[in-house]
Amino acid sequence: MHSPTRPPKITIIGAGGFVFPFRLIGDLVSFPALQSSTLCLMDLDAGRVARTATAARELVAHHGLDTTIIETTDRREALRDADFVIITFQVGGIDSYRHDVEIPRKYGVDQTVGDTVGPGGVFRFLRSVPAYEAIAADALELCPNAQFINYANPMAMATAFLNAKGLRTVGLCHSVQGTTRMLARTLGVPYDEVNYVCAGINHQAWILRFEHEREDLYPRLRETMTALHQRGRGAADLTDDDGDHSEAAEAASNYEGGNEQVRTAIMNSFGYFQTESSHHASEYLPYFRKDSQTVLEYIPERWDYYEICVAHDLSGDIEQQLEKLKANLEPSVEYGASIINSVVTGVPSVIYGNVPNDGLISNLPPAACVEVPCLVDRNGVQPVAIGALPPQLAALNRTNINLQTLAVEAALTGNREHVFHAVAVDPLTSAILTLDDIRSMTEELFEAHEALLPPALTAR
Repeated sequence: MHSPTRPPKITIIGAGGFVFPFRLIGDLVSFPALQSSTLCLMDLDAGRVARTATAARELVAHHGLDTTIIETTDRREALRDADFVIITFQVGGIDSYRHDVEIPRKYGVDQTVGDTVGPGGVFRFLRSVPAYEAIAADALELCPNAQFINYANPMAMATAFLNAKGLRTVGLCHSVQGTTRMLARTLGVPYDEVNYVCAGINHQAWILRFEHEREDLYPRLRETMTALHQRGRGAADLTDDDGDHSEAAEAASNYEGGNEQVRTAIMNSFGYFQTESSHHASEYLPYFRKDSQTVLEYIPERWDYYEICVAHDLSGDIEQQLEKLKANLEPSVEYGASIINSVVTGVPSVIYGNVPNDGLISNLPPAACVEVPCLVDRNGVQPVAIGALPPQLAALNRTNINLQTLAVEAALTGNREHVFHAVAVDPLTSAILTLDDIRSMTEELFEAHEALLPPALTAR
């Protein structure tokens, strides 16, 4: 844990990514208590991390801050004596991501993202495992008390694995913030006057309570969303989504708030609204992507995150974020910097974090990684016990947890067969493919990713 006698060392691993790592830097230096920090930016690509570091130094100089910016490709240097470590990388980049979506699509499993569950989520996680293991081995030696903050998907699998390796890790997403803001905007209610509670798992947490001045907003929410988002409704004239979800949207787009037939159907069937976009949500359950006609009825305007990422990798531009932060240095909706500020200053905050299910949600498995509200102060991240979810919500969560825990078990034990088991119990995959086809698809994914997977899982 950070010592209050010195400024913190904050390390970002994967700092060469486009847009998001620099947005995190802007968040960090927007807090006065963190402006004297040492920010150590680490990435395997020297050119990319240099780009981020150059922009960070320009931002710091513009505002006259005494923040120290260090750039490195040396993981051990980055971890040595770190107080906080933020993970933002994706192993394999766009080339590997292409296999995650194209191979399953060839078999009929059409993932809009493929980074959370499903065959894409499983293999994105598994090819990251060697990097996580190396980070854990170094961190337990060089910064054993550091607070790890994971932004990498698949959130639940990655965060569960890092905790299992002995790193005190909280996983962060912006789906709770984004969804609750979207719902408040849709209902015309000031967001800062809304009271809500969410719990579940990442990308499938449930808004259990949504209130304004003690009024239960759910009756209005059900009426409004049902009127706006009926199955078979054609594509609306919406703002395009550029893939940067680190800001709170100001209007409905084709990513969030525009085509919400899926989440509205889930709410009307199971009683509660979930915290990830309809495009993502359609991958996590077996009801919405059975065939092309059904997909069009629920998702009338295709949204493909792989295509968005390809465009970003080719044309991502940090200059726009730099100019915005020069003009207005304030934090985004992300929780990472507020966690560090609360630990450093003792000023409490409440965030939604992904943590081991140590009795937090009583009707989800202990091995699950759950998303719950957490109090943060000098004592660190302290998750809040929720109790039992409504049983139908816990049942839906367990269908995704089954895959997540099997994939983590495969990584921890080297049991290759558990990888097949994980893919085979995926709700969408199992709704479309036979076991023989799932076996063939899994083996093809093994072959495509073999060079990046843990050696124990590539042995036959």
